[in-house]
Amino acid sequence: MIIDCGSCTVAGAACDDCVVTVLLGPMPTAERPLTSDGCSSDIAVAVPEIPDEHAAAVAVLAETGLIPPLRLVTRAS
Repeated sequence: MIIDCGSCTVAGAACDDCVVTVLLGPMPTAERPLTSDGCSSDIAVAVPEIPDEHAAAVAVLAETGLIPPLRLVTRAS
């Protein structure tokens, strides 16, 4: 699973209740942009790919209500 927060059409509005924020912390914003090493001033940016077996585990945790679901919404191609 590849999570590209930059392509999310609800980024900002849905971030607080998204599994990415819960597991990895807030993503960089205009107020906290990425530096040349790929990090913002105070957080690390996650590897954008999650192995399928981990994605399945995240889905189970979300389905049971232990973590919020992935809120990624992208434009239809």
